[in-house]
Amino acid sequence: MNNIWSPINVGTMQLPHRLAMAPMTRSRAKPDGTPSDLAPEYYAQRATMGLLITEGTQPSDDGQGYLATPGIYTDEHVAGWRKVTDAVHAAGGRVFVQLMHVGRISHPENTPHRRQPVAPSAIVPGVDMFTMKGTQAIPEPRELTNAEVKRTIADFAHAAARAIEAGADGVEIHGANGYLVHQFLAPDANQRSDEYGGSMENRARFAIEVVRAVADAIGPEKTAIRVSPGALTGGIAEGRNNDNLYRYLAAEFAKMGIAYLHVLHAGNEALLADIRKLFGGVLIVNRPGRKREQIGSDVAGSLADMESLGVMALANPDLVVRLKTDASFNEVRSQLFYAGGGTEGYIDYPTAEPA
Repeated sequence: MNNIWSPINVGTMQLPHRLAMAPMTRSRAKPDGTPSDLAPEYYAQRATMGLLITEGTQPSDDGQGYLATPGIYTDEHVAGWRKVTDAVHAAGGRVFVQLMHVGRISHPENTPHRRQPVAPSAIVPGVDMFTMKGTQAIPEPRELTNAEVKRTIADFAHAAARAIEAGADGVEIHGANGYLVHQFLAPDANQRSDEYGGSMENRARFAIEVVRAVADAIGPEKTAIRVSPGALTGGIAEGRNNDNLYRYLAAEFAKMGIAYLHVLHAGNEALLADIRKLFGGVLIVNRPGRKREQIGSDVAGSLADMESLGVMALANPDLVVRLKTDASFNEVRSQLFYAGGGTEGYIDYPTAEPA
């Protein structure tokens, strides 16, 4: 039986242990979507995690939803991310860039082109969005044409290639949390009548084609995806009605030989066990609210190969040392998760005092 501190092979990487830093939006990018000048230090500080998964990074103008999130599709973006990956590698770490197209979870005020959000279907999510003009209701999205769906798949592949050009070890496709890939999966967000809507297989098609296109562009060993079966986010309410779709996806992803599958676990243990069996490859499990004493339990119980941690890694750049030495954790300053472009709440969390 493996423990959390045993090494593991993921794709072509050998990681020193089985803890990953979960992707976390920080809203500190420059106006053009280039990572902030502080981003290299932020990620390098946390390089002792087995794998760093970056904040969600849009693959196109249409992919942006929130203020000050980074992109990975222009030369400027590539140059900015190269500074991040160089810093992480110099510190001995490994990093996957998360590709996040938000779909309908957007507002024209927050995007470079000020256009209406896009989605599988023209269905309002019923949630609000923070903009420079304050909190506003998300408007009705525009349904993507079939040709635009295929263009969006190509955008993912292009962004993946640019991430590798920027020095990333791989990319994780964001298929969770109510964003575009998840919207295609969910019957209450996808009411299309073409090959991307209706049946379970049709609703899964977009996710599968995005993964395949990215794997073709950069190699399956550098390709991963995150899903959130049953998660109630972004106006999506799958419940357990979509369980078989995730079983189907796990089996399809297994055929592609991707680096890993990342599951944001909403509590359906039977489904998690089935995904574990059907995928067969490296499975990363993220349990929101995981307590310190629970870290390692999924790996020890053979429910996962790795575990991802979010806020703990955000607030404790030396989380691995703190866990190994039983040092106390820093106080989390949640009011600064998305605040401004300064050091406070970003790179100023202290490391543990030596014993």
